[in-house]
Amino acid sequence: MKRYIQVLKLFWTTAIAAELEYRLNFLIASLSSLGNLTGSLFGLFLFYRTGYTFQGWSWEEALVILGIFTLLQGVSATFLVPNLNRIVGHVQQGTLDFVLLKPISSQFWLSSRSISPWGMPDLIFGVVLIAYAGTQLGLELNNYLISAIPIFFGIMSLYSLWFMLGATSIWFVKIYNVTEVLRGLLEAGRFPMVAYPATYRFFFTFIVPVAFLTTVPAEAMLGRSQVVWLVGAGALALGLLFLSSIFWRFALRFYTSASS
Repeated sequence: MKRYIQVLKLFWTTAIAAELEYRLNFLIASLSSLGNLTGSLFGLFLFYRTGYTFQGWSWEEALVILGIFTLLQGVSATFLVPNLNRIVGHVQQGTLDFVLLKPISSQFWLSSRSISPWGMPDLIFGVVLIAYAGTQLGLELNNYLISAIPIFFGIMSLYSLWFMLGATSIWFVKIYNVTEVLRGLLEAGRFPMVAYPATYRFFFTFIVPVAFLTTVPAEAMLGRSQVVWLVGAGALALGLLFLSSIFWRFALRFYTSASS
């Protein structure tokens, strides 16, 4: 474990040093994140401006959902996109050979080799939005601490799904569209699940677990989540993480190296 922590520190130090050579990108990323957040707020405002509310969700409570969604976008841009989107490139160029020869877990290497500071604006905006909504709702520190658990589980689930999609590039090299479809489906998480018809709620809960990314953590933060949903979020996250490891080892059995 100590060795992996040292390797991770080296990975992220060099990645940040390389990214900071283009500091103007931070300003561009900030403006892009601000624009996306403004658009999301405007879209949510269109529902609430006439007094309409999603069943059981006030304006401030809906902002909690949006804040968690923005936070997850920041996590994705910072940790997932810089790594998992490159798996396809490693397969195409044959550089996956060098990864497999390294004396550490190939899944760890592929999942943590790089980090992008350009996702920080989304992280900051997400935290600010959650803090603002929480202040309006009178939430206490315990509310935030409790919600951190399902948020962490949501990040694990998102990572596992993304990694397994990336692993399919061993069979299907051109899978960029598939990952974009996943990201498009995850956009549904910016609204409470009650905003969708029953069929869509079932799909976004049990087929593509979007509900466990935003709605379940938000309900935990608001103090009205049932224990079964929190346990389900943990079981789903651990199950998907375990499945991603098994699926990766299975996929490698079909990998033909560039040197063979």
